Formats: sequence, C-alpha cells, structure tokens
Amino acid sequence: MYLLNAQEIEFYLNGGNDQELYTRADQVRQENFGDEVYLRAIVEFSNVCNKKCKYCGLRAPNSSINRYRLKKTEILDVAELAAVNGAKTIVLQSGDDFSYSSNMVGEIVREIKSRHDVAVTLSLGDRSAEEYAYWFECGADRTLIKLETTDSRIYNDIRCGESLKDRLKLVKALQETGYEVGSGIIVGLPGYSIQQLVADLLFLTDLELDMVAAGPFIPHPDTPYSDVETGNIDISYRFTALLRLLNPQTNIPATSALDSFDSKGRETGLRRGCNVIMPSVTPSANRADYNIYPGKNSVSVDVTDSITNAENLIRSLNFVPSVTKGSSKRKRNVK
Repeated sequence: MYLLNAQEIEFYLNGGNDQELYTRADQVRQENFGDEVYLRAIVEFSNVCNKKCKYCGLRAPNSSINRYRLKKTEILDVAELAAVNGAKTIVLQSGDDFSYSSNMVGEIVREIKSRHDVAVTLSLGDRSAEEYAYWFECGADRTLIKLETTDSRIYNDIRCGESLKDRLKLVKALQETGYEVGSGIIVGLPGYSIQQLVADLLFLTDLELDMVAAGPFIPHPDTPYSDVETGNIDISYRFTALLRLLNPQTNIPATSALDSFDSKGRETGLRRGCNVIMPSVTPSANRADYNIYPGKNSVSVDVTDSITNAENLIRSLNFVPSVTKGSSKRKRNVK
C-alpha cells in the first residue's frame, strides 16, 4: 500500500508524472492479482427509477426513454445463460424500482444460487438495510452502492435533496451485515475541482471497500446536465490508478464509460491498475434502453457474445479471464 498524502495525490491527478503513476499501479495490480481479470456479468433487469438524479438518463422525469421491466423468469433465464457461458458473478442491477418486492428479489437470488455456483451482487439502490439483510440470508454475496461524490453539498444537489449521510449509513450497515460492498464516484461532475477528487480518493480509501468504481462524467441529453462539459478521461485514468495504489487489494473495474470516450478505454484501464470488467448480459431487445449515459450499451450482442468478447479483450492484453468468483482479498472478508 502506498501512503500518499493529499499533496502527492494532487500532483498525480494533475498529470505530474503519468508514466510513474501508471507503472506503479500496474505493478501493484500484478502483485495482488497476477494476470487474472475478474468478469462480472450484469443483468440490467429494469430501467424504471423513482429518482430524479440530475446526471442520469434513467431519472424519473425523463419521458424520452423506453421503460422496461424483466419478469422473474426472464431474469433467471439471462442469469442461466451467463453462468453456463462461464460468468462466476451475476450482478442484478436496476433503477430504484420498488415494483420488485423484497420477496421477489429474494426468490430470484435463491434460485440463481441454487442452480449455479456463482456469486450474486445486488445493485438496487436505496432499499432498506432490513431488505438487504434479508437478501443476504437468501444468498446474496455483494452489493454496489454508488456515492457519485463524497461532497455532501454536491451530493444533495445532484440527487435533488437527498442526504450523503443516509447513503453512507446504508454502506456501513451492509458491511456490518457481511456483504462485500462496492461503491464509487463519477469523475468530472459539474463544478468539481481536483481538490475535491483528492478528498474523494482519501474518503473512499477510509471506507475500506471491497470494490471501487470511478468512471468519467458523460452528459446525457435528456438531463439537466445536457450542456455540461464532458469529464476528462485522463483524470479518470489517474483516479483509478491512484485508487489502486491506495487500495492494493480492492477490486477496481475498468468501467464501460471509458469505452464511450475511446474504443479501447477498458483495455487502457486494465493496463493501469484495474482488475475487473463488467459486460452487460441484458437481453439485446432491452440493452440500449438502459441508457444511463450516451454510449452505454450501444453495441447490441447476445449473452454468449458479450461474455466471449469480454474474455477475448482480456486475453488480447495477455491477461487471463479468471475462472473464480473473484471474491474480495480484504482480510476482514477472509473466512
């Protein structure tokens, strides 16, 4: 673990020595994960959301989007295809859609776990700590609870009056329940400064997360941020590389948002400290409608091809697609 102070982090974020930063990040990734890259298959089963987040194309006021909800059988069928094709982690992701009851989510988790030797990750937003505890009992292994920013004022603004304190309370509760917990931010939100990104890095590190994601901000045309400047991809690469130095054993994905800037964005991320990629296995008929930002799920392929393409990408870099579930290496999760 590199003990970097705020001044050193700011130096790297400003591009003070990219070659040194990326070389170190790649070395730390190699030391902790070897040549293995973990693959997480994401089933985006609903794009219905009751939130009004200013940056997100799924926001409730967006009437331009084609809304969809997958049935329980459809979710299970997609998870089956992903598992059969080698995925060892199934991520169930949706907008904040409360039409899926606690019992239904629990049934889906139990069915997937009973049929396949996989880890199940839940990315369902602001459900209660009690619901997440129930789903943990049903067999769920991991959760993703994004923060998008660790600045409480900006959080309140972009999420239209919601509280960062409440979100962090949920993160803590999930850690105490026993989940592997992932979170992350958006790099380059409107009005953001390098100093705030330094604070984000230190804050996220202090949370001792099992996974941290950080992708560049991409303005969506159907949001209040439609005319805002796009985030800086170089700062995004630097941010994830610094995450690797500060959190050597944390899983860090090369996000799909990188590919919206550069067709080889995820490859570059993997060369600069990331060790996870997360291909969408959402049915091709619905995939493009899970449109959080422009370019998200722009290529429509079936489940088999999606996983095969991800494995080929990993091999093209002389890395190895992991055949494990890619569980957290943090000591507190070792049983």
